[in-house]
Parts: sequence; structure tokens; C-alpha cells
Amino acid sequence: MLVFRQLFDAQSSTYTYLLGDSATGQAVMIDPVFEQVRRDAALVAELGLKLLWTLETHVHADHVTGAWLLKRKLGSRIALARESGAEGADRYLVADDTIAFGDRRLQVRATPGHTNGCLTYVLDDRSMAFTGDCLLIRGSGRVDFQEGDPKAMYRSVHDQIFNLPDSCLLYPAHDYRGLTVTSVAEERRFNPRLGGEIAVGDFTGYMSNLRLAHPKKMDVAVPANLKCGRPEREQEGGDPLWAPLTYTFAGIWEIQPHALEEHAAEVQILDVREPDEFNGPLGHIRGATLIPLGGLAKRVAELARDKPIVAVCRAGGRSAQATVILQQEGFANVANLTGGMLRWRAEGHPVEGGSA
Repeated sequence: MLVFRQLFDAQSSTYTYLLGDSATGQAVMIDPVFEQVRRDAALVAELGLKLLWTLETHVHADHVTGAWLLKRKLGSRIALARESGAEGADRYLVADDTIAFGDRRLQVRATPGHTNGCLTYVLDDRSMAFTGDCLLIRGSGRVDFQEGDPKAMYRSVHDQIFNLPDSCLLYPAHDYRGLTVTSVAEERRFNPRLGGEIAVGDFTGYMSNLRLAHPKKMDVAVPANLKCGRPEREQEGGDPLWAPLTYTFAGIWEIQPHALEEHAAEVQILDVREPDEFNGPLGHIRGATLIPLGGLAKRVAELARDKPIVAVCRAGGRSAQATVILQQEGFANVANLTGGMLRWRAEGHPVEGGSA
């Protein structure tokens, strides 16, 4: 069975796509975003997948790719078009190449026009394709910079995308209106720039008069993406160093019970249960400060800002919300105890109070 997730970066309106083969656990990711690497790596881990490749549809001008960071974190390899001009990739793709992940395949189709190195990735059964900035939902990528060529884009869409089955679902690299997916049949009929009876001359005239603003991050993004997202200073993206933490797809930093026991003297342990729970059968962790979740926002002054905080509750749900509240209040180093007091007790870590 195919594992498929469509992810979104609101800052750049970029879609990232994760595809995996459930039988083998092997996966690929299309168009990752630098600022979303923690999120994406957490999802890969939670789904039990092994990320083999990150694939770029083109050299982006509106965001920096997360390919290099994912390679550092997960050991994935980087692939993009040979015509991209980028350095640092593990594989340079040309038309009709295939990318394998488990028993599934993506076919590479060259679709220049937005840039010379634009690619579309087509799933082996032709049920879905990832069109990058060539064909958008009821629109198309711009052609006024980065070797843009409206005639080339018109040919790319009609020769490489519109010849797919009508039912083939199309997933673009961006959408600015909240639309998520379209199909070949829809775009061939309803795309106001490229569908219906629109000829190449019509499209060229349309695209020559868009009068769009210069992309805000172009001067930063393009040079970075020509190095596959490798930053000038190599780092792991600012991961916390005060304890071994994991980042969940929900956006929560978590600490395992054994790690909290090892670092207990270096952190503030915040118990957000009610008083009767704190003194109840599960007991509490030695040295924990009790501030019930309902009153936390009004009592944050009772917590030190120069010492990491680990939030604790019965099973990890309320304490996860506590970390969100603390972050909103300006606390930088906060984490949630995975599994709460139930797991702490189950693993035999020491408690005060409680029943045997």
C-alpha cells in the first residue's frame, strides 16, 4: 500500500510530499522546506519509514530546500535535475529516469519553462503526478526569471502532463488559495492559461503581462538551493542540547523517562495535574512543582526562565499543551515527558507518595 502525505509550509505556500511503500518502509520526499525539517523528520519516524531520497521539482526561488538538513538527520540522498546547475546532489536526473522506493517507482519527466531544470514526477501507475511550478491548480508557474520560457512551459504541460490519464491527480509545489489537488481532466478543461483551446500564442501573451512582484526570498533562496540547501555554517538546525529530545509531528519536544531521570537535577519539573492527582495513587516526581494546567498561564512567573522545564501529567496530553503555553509565554527550553506518570511508574523510576 502507498503511504502518502501532503504537507504545507504557510510562509512560502509550499507543498511537500511524502510517499512511502508500506511493505518495505522505504520512502521519498518531494520539495522539503528548510524550516520544516523537524516536522518532516518527525513524521518519517512516526510512520516507521526510511527516507531514501529527497527530490526537487526545481531550484526554488521562494524558500530554501530542506534536502541537505534531511540528509544530515536521516541519511537520505538528494536528487534533482541535471539541468538545474546545482552542486552537492547525489544524483542528477534526466527525462525517463526512475526513482525507486520499495516496490514503487516515480518516473521523471522534464517539464522546463519555469526554469530549465523543472521536473514532474509521475507515480508508476500514473494515478498521481507532482508538477512543481510548471502546472499549478488553475494556473501555472511564472516565466519572468530563472530562464523562464512560456513556449517551453506550454509544450511541457501539453506534451508531458496533459498526456497522462484524465483521472491522474496532479499535486503542485504551491497553492496560494488553499487548494490541494486537481486532475488532468480538470486542468485540460478549466485551466484559464493552458486549458481548452488556448494556443501557445495566447499563453505567451498572457504570461508576458502578469506584472508580478519580485520573489521576496529569491536572492537568498536561489544561491542556497544551488547548493541543495547546505548552509554557510553547518549545524543541525538548532536542536536543543540540554537533554536528548525527540520532536513529534504535533510540534512537541519530548523527553523519555530515563533521560529525565538522568537530567533531573538540571531541569525544572512542572507537574500540571490537579492537587488530588499530584498526591494520589500515581504519586509525583521528587522536586516537581505543582501548577495545574488551568492556571499555568497566570502563574508562569513562578518558573525560572534560565533553566529548562519538563512538563508532566498523567499520560502526556495535558503536559503537551503546557509546553505550548510556555512557549507562547516566551520560555525557550521546554519539553514534555513522554507517557507521563503512567510510563514513569511503569518503567520503575522513583516517585514520592502514591501507592505500591
